Amino acid sequence: MRFVDNKEITDPRLNLAIEEHLLRNVQTEEPLLLFYINAPSVIMGRNQNSIEEIDPDFVRENNIYVVRRLSGGGAVYHDLGNLNFSFITQGKRDLHNFEKFTRPVVDVLHQLGVDAALQGKSDLFVAGKKISGNAQYAAMGRMFSHGTILFDTNLETMLRAINPRQMIIESKAVQSIRSFVTNIREHLSEDMNIVTFRQKLLLGIFGSQNIPLFTLTEADWEQIHEIAAQRYKTWEWNYGRSPAFNIQKSEQLPVGKVDARIEVEKGRIQEIKIYGDFDGRRDVAELEMRLIGLRYDRDAIQNALADTDLEPYFGALEKEALLNLLV
Repeated sequence: MRFVDNKEITDPRLNLAIEEHLLRNVQTEEPLLLFYINAPSVIMGRNQNSIEEIDPDFVRENNIYVVRRLSGGGAVYHDLGNLNFSFITQGKRDLHNFEKFTRPVVDVLHQLGVDAALQGKSDLFVAGKKISGNAQYAAMGRMFSHGTILFDTNLETMLRAINPRQMIIESKAVQSIRSFVTNIREHLSEDMNIVTFRQKLLLGIFGSQNIPLFTLTEADWEQIHEIAAQRYKTWEWNYGRSPAFNIQKSEQLPVGKVDARIEVEKGRIQEIKIYGDFDGRRDVAELEMRLIGLRYDRDAIQNALADTDLEPYFGALEKEALLNLLV
């Protein structure tokens, strides 16, 4: 096995692109191990509805990345206190064998005095609380098994970022199953930072001070940046792949009750109806037509309504109030 140095990159879009490049484009019989730490981000499962899994206002206001990964499973929150590991191997014979890929991590945690264990299909727990979720993906005759390790993550931010605002949503998406979680740092007999923890984990897995390296070439980095640009940095991948879903939101505003029913498919508004007891002179259907086909996100709707006077449709209604209702 060889270790892949990601050059301390914390952009989740690039780190996921490194992982995909190692899976699809690097042909080696030797297993590869990748560690990466991401800036604050919500990493979505391949089949999830992005809007259903996050608080979009909190994510936007706090500059938190939202990125969809290749593997399935639930949404996870990453920040600079979260260490991620990925084993990339030839063949698919170990697909669904999470014990094999989490065992090296568990063994090192035991050496550090942390009584971690695999519970259920793919999660690591300490003292009855979750510290790691794992997922897998296979392609091109290869596979990866990757997971998170909550070392010193801001749990309050995590819970706010992946807790959707209160709204009625009907969706075909797979919802995340949220568990009680804990940070590894709280269970260590010897305190350390995440860099030291990463090094101890690395040395423990390889069992030696001499870590065999797999060095990414300039050509590798060109392919990695291309993957990131074509997939992980695109709205179409991160939001547009969301399953079809319906939203119903109702609120008592200064102009009266406003009720919005929105159908979204592939991240775009397919149909929208606005009802209520507000007193408008013009047919609100004119406004609805302007929103059909738009991306279902705040910026797109805000731009579409930038030059629109809402008074003829609703009376004295602030655009901010309407935006807050719709998105």
